[in-house]
Amino acid sequence: MKKTSTRLADGRELVYYDSRDDAVRDAADRRPLDAVSTASEIRHDALLGDSVAVASHRQGRTYHPPADECPLCPSRDGRLSEIPDTDYDVVVFENRFPSLAGERGRCEVVCFTSDHDASFADLSEEQAGLVLEAWTDRTAELAAVPGVEQVFCFENRGAEIGVTLQHPHGQIYGYPFTTPRTALMLRSAADHRAAGGGNLFDEVVAREREEGSRVVLEGEHWIAFVPYAAHWPYEVHLYPKRRVPDLRALDGAARTEFPQIYLELLRRFDRIFGDAEPPTPYIAAWHQAPFTAPGRDDFALHLELFTIRRTSGKLKFLAGSESGMSVFINDVPPEAAAGRLREVASK
Repeated sequence: MKKTSTRLADGRELVYYDSRDDAVRDAADRRPLDAVSTASEIRHDALLGDSVAVASHRQGRTYHPPADECPLCPSRDGRLSEIPDTDYDVVVFENRFPSLAGERGRCEVVCFTSDHDASFADLSEEQAGLVLEAWTDRTAELAAVPGVEQVFCFENRGAEIGVTLQHPHGQIYGYPFTTPRTALMLRSAADHRAAGGGNLFDEVVAREREEGSRVVLEGEHWIAFVPYAAHWPYEVHLYPKRRVPDLRALDGAARTEFPQIYLELLRRFDRIFGDAEPPTPYIAAWHQAPFTAPGRDDFALHLELFTIRRTSGKLKFLAGSESGMSVFINDVPPEAAAGRLREVASK
């Protein structure tokens, strides 16, 4: 992998990740951009104990542009975009409309491919491996940024999820705190150990391997399963078999196998509801340990992949119980979801 860092016209950082060592990335951003102006703040909820980012400047962000005006495509044929070069493998750049900025964290955009009409599932294993390297490098870089406590790499896919740009891309958030979901996992793991148990993450994975009914895919170094208490209609958790706290700690063997497992998982997601349905909307979320929180060494890196589509033509909405009380009601038994995902394996 070759990494080339440059600056956009408004001062934001952009980083090219290339599979070839001889790639030259010297194109300048020729757009007349004003300096980025953000108005984000983080407010603490005294009752719930969590934090909310208030970012009014995001109301003006780019919203569903036509394909020929996509800001994530390369700059070609006289049209200038966020990526100055005429082609790229993988690109990461600071978001022009960040939810978190400055001392309040950092938000980045990750473009998986220059092909506007592709999806992550369309990538080759080499391309997917390069994305993994980019995620890992950004985790390492953001770990060194003062004030960043946790790095979250994720992809929102599909208009149903709320995606405003159709180009295949994801995001990376550098939070200035431990997120509530992670804090809850760490607390559960600590309580389990204090009660005489072992590592809770290890025991969860061991239980799924032993029972087998919810396992979707298993390789030499990774295992994917629908969790026992899945919140979403189709939800899969992907764990490396050797527990590590974050992407930086994955070994070479796990990195090599990851594209094979993950691409197959995404392709099965697209086949859940049949070829007549539009591509399955989903969220893919990497859970990494915070950098300084107690219990970091007990945390297990894993990816959670889920869709809000519950059946053909119907979405799972977070209504009263879910939104009001955080009590999920799942219409699809986890064992049935796992069975369906095994059934639609590649031929």
